[in-house]
Amino acid sequence: MKYGFDNDKYIDIQSRKIQERIAQFQGKLYLELGGKLFDDHHASRILPGFQPDSKLRMFQQLTSSIEIIIVISAKDIEKNKVRNDLGITYDEDVLRLRTEFQNRGFMVGGVVITHYNGQGSAATYRRRLEHLGIKSYYHYTIEGYPNNVQLIDSDEGFGKNDYVETTRPLVIVTAPGPGSGKMAVCLSQLYQEHKRGVEAGYAKFETFPVWNLPLKHPVNIAYEAATADLNDVNMIDPFHLEAYDKVAINYNRDVEIFPVLNAIFEGIYGECPYKSPTDMGVNMVGFCICDDEVCRNAARHEIIRRYYTALNKMAGGACNDSEVNKIALLLKQAKVCTDDRRVTVEARLRKEESGVPSSAIELEDGTIITAASSPLLGTASSLLLNATKHLAGIDHKVKLISQDFIEPIQRTKIEYLSGHNPRLHTDEVLVALSVLSRQDNNCARALAQLPRLHGCQAHTTVMLGEVDCKIFKKLGIDLTSDPVRKI
Repeated sequence: MKYGFDNDKYIDIQSRKIQERIAQFQGKLYLELGGKLFDDHHASRILPGFQPDSKLRMFQQLTSSIEIIIVISAKDIEKNKVRNDLGITYDEDVLRLRTEFQNRGFMVGGVVITHYNGQGSAATYRRRLEHLGIKSYYHYTIEGYPNNVQLIDSDEGFGKNDYVETTRPLVIVTAPGPGSGKMAVCLSQLYQEHKRGVEAGYAKFETFPVWNLPLKHPVNIAYEAATADLNDVNMIDPFHLEAYDKVAINYNRDVEIFPVLNAIFEGIYGECPYKSPTDMGVNMVGFCICDDEVCRNAARHEIIRRYYTALNKMAGGACNDSEVNKIALLLKQAKVCTDDRRVTVEARLRKEESGVPSSAIELEDGTIITAASSPLLGTASSLLLNATKHLAGIDHKVKLISQDFIEPIQRTKIEYLSGHNPRLHTDEVLVALSVLSRQDNNCARALAQLPRLHGCQAHTTVMLGEVDCKIFKKLGIDLTSDPVRKI
């Protein structure tokens, strides 16, 4: 596993940059946090060496000065939008994030429900928050947003929104995912604070796109692939180019909203402290890439993974072909194809040979291990056993779990639990290994290899069930699957 990102350098220079921005404003700073605060797995995948909790470790040095606001869109509540990396809905993730933040010593001021337009599901969710003792606020849909600046910057625009009462100087505004309305919440708060005589500032802590990497750098293209459902588009910041005659990369929603932010700042201070959307940011990621080719390669893999994710979503009816088509175009821009993912090729070759659903995993040293389904085991289960045996130095012919041990489990699944698939899933295989490890040294040795699967790449020629997908996620395996349902 090669590293392409210097995480220690990032924590150092990023924290100093944020401190500088806080000092730029007096009294209160609203900091919009893009990406995830403590589980930014997208960043860790495309920037090998980036730790998912890097941002958290920075902010823990300022815990007593920080208050967190969590934002969720009423639109996402209504359509039960799911975080693909965790497999939970955004509304559930808000509660998870709140608990995680509080457990780490942060103060959570409340939850803002944005894009509210009378949705019944959002009102129900707000009542749920109230029953849990969580403060909640509505921010309403504003007609003509973000272009109708005159309406937005008025009592009929931001002035209609609930004012979020905060008590600490640094207010971090975060959300389960992109498109939740974090920036609009910050701008609304600036307007509301000004009405109350408080001159608050605003800054943006967005990891992607990376402003000082080329527009078509794979790391930036991977961001577009990750937000294909939002139809985000990376672009050269025209305001930055005009102000400084320098190319900087931003994305369409920030560019579109900049005139609004500029007008609000002019209304508060008489002038805007920023000349471009890029100026608003405090992103130092681009300065911490220590091996550009490693990050390029990791980002290319991420684009392919996002393509397979979209294909699987479409096969399940969760998205239309526009998302798939956009990522297919991004694959061409990055000059990659699915065959560039070695495990994809090897899994399909194994399927051609075996005639049954198959899989492949690339281990930390580049070794490819394959597996096929059998009457006893699904292909994902077989793959875990084959991979751990290889890593433990156990001969492939050795059966870690005997047929005599598996068959009673299968009978229970079919006869007593009314199941239809007798094959053992990955969780059942791991439980069996755990039980057998008490008296079988090979099982114990194989089980001990599981941590070495973290960060490995895998592919299956069939869509896996929810249980198997969750096990792979927990093991840290980056999985893709052909959009083929099990027979």
